[in-house]
Amino acid sequence: MLKSIAVAAVCAFVSCPPPATAQNLAERLGYLATDKLLIVNGDDVGMCHTANLATIDALERGLMRSATILVPCPWFLEIANYAKANPEKDFGVHLCQTSEWQTYRWGPVAPRNEVPGLIDPEGYFWHETPQVYAKATPEEAYREARAQVLKALAAGVDVTHLDSHMGVLQYRPDYLEQYLRLAVEFDLPVRMASQATFDKNGQSGWREKFAAKGILFTDDFIFDIEYQGAQDVKPVWMKRLTQLKPGVTELFIHAGRPTDELKAITGSWAVRSAEHETFTTDGDLKAQLERDHVKLIGYRPIRELQRKLRKESRGK
Repeated sequence: MLKSIAVAAVCAFVSCPPPATAQNLAERLGYLATDKLLIVNGDDVGMCHTANLATIDALERGLMRSATILVPCPWFLEIANYAKANPEKDFGVHLCQTSEWQTYRWGPVAPRNEVPGLIDPEGYFWHETPQVYAKATPEEAYREARAQVLKALAAGVDVTHLDSHMGVLQYRPDYLEQYLRLAVEFDLPVRMASQATFDKNGQSGWREKFAAKGILFTDDFIFDIEYQGAQDVKPVWMKRLTQLKPGVTELFIHAGRPTDELKAITGSWAVRSAEHETFTTDGDLKAQLERDHVKLIGYRPIRELQRKLRKESRGK
């Protein structure tokens, strides 16, 4: 299970450096070209109460600077209320068309008659991404994702960015078109697959397509993390974060606490708890980042830069 989570992340959430002749995102944000900026993003917020508590803790006391919300999930309202009451915190939408756990499930936000292909025989989203591709259409995925963004906005969440749960909107070109459509419609930055990942899958040119529309994404994204168990979380990240490149890098974790709730939902509960501890209460990683002069940021300044640049472009 742990390995499958890591492998799924490979194609799902990667951003890449711009061409060598262009400024990196750090420079465009007003930093030096040699500065190392890091976004620690918390995924799967809203999935359950435990995830919400751990994410809030990581945002308030730890290294996390942004998080993305699973809007269809049962504990969405709790995190939406927190986001509304704490507008300085960065929250994006973890666009979702799947429901992966065996006994803890959720379904669409959009009217069911508008997204019938996304619904499995039990009345929930399909468990896996290939099932979505086999049963649904890109237009249905767009309708559901759009409904999720609108629900978050209506609940008072000042949405800062978009990403794709389990990579549904990033594995196929026809779904990537919907991802781009949403980014343009709501004028939000996104996670993007790396050039290497796109090339490997015969889908070159997507980074350029998003950039041509004025959509921003980070220079790099850490996706190649695998654990043998919870004991690996801290040493793996301690080593990996010594390798940060200049520019803006994003990583994601799934913060959780070892409660009965989380243990009942997923076998990855121990890893999620270790990720929370490593990025919140453990001082070694924080000290290392400080020694390396790594600057922590969220997605809000990227969103504001994107909207400024796109507005200027429209005014020409």
